[in-house]
Amino acid sequence: MRYDDRTDAGRRLARRLEYLRGEDVVVLGLPRGGVPVAYEVARGLDAPLDVLVVRKLGVPWQPELGFGAIGEQGVRVLNQDILDETGLSTDRQEAVEQTERAELERRVSRYRAERVPVPVAGRTVVIVDDGLATGATAEAACRVVRNQGAARIILAIPVGPERTLPHLDAVADQVVCLQAIRYFGSVGAWYHDFAQTSDTEVAALLARADRPTTTAPLPDTPGDPPPDRDVEVPAEHVRLAALLALPDAARAVVAFAHGSGSSRHSPRNQYVATALNRARLGTLLLDLLTEDEEGDRGNVFDVLLLARRLEAAADWLRRETDLPVCYFGASTGAGAALEAAADDNIQAIVSRGGRPDLATPAALARVRAPTLLIVGSRDTQVLSLNRLAADRMHCEHQLAVVPGATHLFTEPGALDTVAELARDWFTTHAARPDADVPPRRSA
Repeated sequence: MRYDDRTDAGRRLARRLEYLRGEDVVVLGLPRGGVPVAYEVARGLDAPLDVLVVRKLGVPWQPELGFGAIGEQGVRVLNQDILDETGLSTDRQEAVEQTERAELERRVSRYRAERVPVPVAGRTVVIVDDGLATGATAEAACRVVRNQGAARIILAIPVGPERTLPHLDAVADQVVCLQAIRYFGSVGAWYHDFAQTSDTEVAALLARADRPTTTAPLPDTPGDPPPDRDVEVPAEHVRLAALLALPDAARAVVAFAHGSGSSRHSPRNQYVATALNRARLGTLLLDLLTEDEEGDRGNVFDVLLLARRLEAAADWLRRETDLPVCYFGASTGAGAALEAAADDNIQAIVSRGGRPDLATPAALARVRAPTLLIVGSRDTQVLSLNRLAADRMHCEHQLAVVPGATHLFTEPGALDTVAELARDWFTTHAARPDADVPPRRSA
């Protein structure tokens, strides 16, 4: 059986581990590919998720063949059979380890940032990866956790070679493998989608998993969200139709830039806007083109024109509300939002199924506002475009991949996830109600 992707594998693994629900469990994912699997396991067990960084030591002329692995706390595991087979010298072993140790330390810093590791001493620890090959990485992970005082170690994987699994009984109290394969090949052969997981995806999944325990409760506005008010926003020689909603004691206001074929009446954007309103964030759902202009498809993809209109809306919002301004962009609107933010004092940006690649490379490099790029895992072309655009950004940014979602996030629960991600990003990065309002740009 081949898994659809790591999300599918994680959900299947969570069902197999259901017997652990209610115990004092910590789930640790091995980056990068093991973290999406571990995220689903942690969700299924209602357990905390953390990352456990280990690095495979690959034979220089055949990197996929590991002669060992290293982990945090100076742990090193060597595979003597591979060393004997390859004849790898001690000097070359040390050179590989030095390189991998530097990468391990970089990843620990990138993933953990200021996060405090989840304590494992005295607890049941479930170590999760997307699959096994030689087992050296998994062995290193088990030894790291044992050194940290774990009471019980369960190594959980979707797939692995039959001959490797018995060797891991010496370091794990239990090995759970959904598929033990005699003629194994490679881990990727057992997935339909085995695309590389990025550092930003790992960080985003850890942040999402953190919310129940590390994010302060959001001070929702009691009762129904505020009603939308029809307004007209002056921009260049036109006036743009918009819907403005301002909760009491709003902390910031978010201007929505919709994509082609949509408008301020987009049900998806209105759904997200309502979630933001309940978190004391104002919203402006804005048509960046007039009805006459929308008839020309060239205008729909004129990102520079749309960006100028969005800048004008931001200036208008500052004058009207005296609040910090954020941007929410969907599809082509995301490109316009990033282009507009390049030289503006914007607090934060969220893109939903966006086309950040439509912003100029120079603008992407100048953006300073913390930016969250949300893409569905099944929206593969747009996901690739977002990854390429993210590589050009120098600001704080994350790529959040919504498991199983397509471009419009119509799948059950997908839009809820978008709304939660956007809400948390804006409430984290927007100015607090008692903070100084950033100075306005001169017109």
